[in-house]
Amino acid sequence: VEFRTDYDISSDEAIKEIKDNYDAVYISIGSHNHKNLGIPGEFAKGVIPAVEMLRSIGDDAMPNFKGKSVAVIGGGNVAMDVARTARRLGASQVSIVYRRRRDDMTALPDEINGAIAEGCELFQLKAPSEIIVDKSGHVKGLYVQPQIASEADRSGRPRPVDADQPREKIPCDIVISAIGQATDIEFFEKYGIPVYRGTIKAEKNSVVDKVQGI
Repeated sequence: VEFRTDYDISSDEAIKEIKDNYDAVYISIGSHNHKNLGIPGEFAKGVIPAVEMLRSIGDDAMPNFKGKSVAVIGGGNVAMDVARTARRLGASQVSIVYRRRRDDMTALPDEINGAIAEGCELFQLKAPSEIIVDKSGHVKGLYVQPQIASEADRSGRPRPVDADQPREKIPCDIVISAIGQATDIEFFEKYGIPVYRGTIKAEKNSVVDKVQGI
């Protein structure tokens, strides 16, 4: 196996070289971008995407959470990871906010139990609706809308819908968004790779439809 590093594929010349010299291409670029929350206040100071936080920690740039109140939005393994990390970095309180039930979280049970054992509080059936921002543009809280479990969706999990209850406020200094990662595929789409809803469209056997050898 030959590894070629420092190779920028985002040019016509690079794509031509790959097409001319290889019979097949396997795309495995990962998802290194964050998804936007889509709620008011998400660009306030103190809102941190989980992927950026973990990337910084991997580069030994540790955030200072000492004495801070942190709200983590999400129910997957990454959400548990950043919640536990925030506690270990000195956060006085960590709230995990998830719109579904605990049983419907995608995180592994051991990860959920570990977060709770380390002192994180779980708010289930709470859908984030707005990040509260002070006059200086900093986070000072999170509004959540209580949910109820409805009929199952395509994933087989009960779909959360708004409950007939008023919004609730969770005070916090930091909001960490861990609702999933996004893939930077604009370049691939430019060169004819089919894209659907932000992901490369592939068959169940991983072959990209209507594109030879990818």
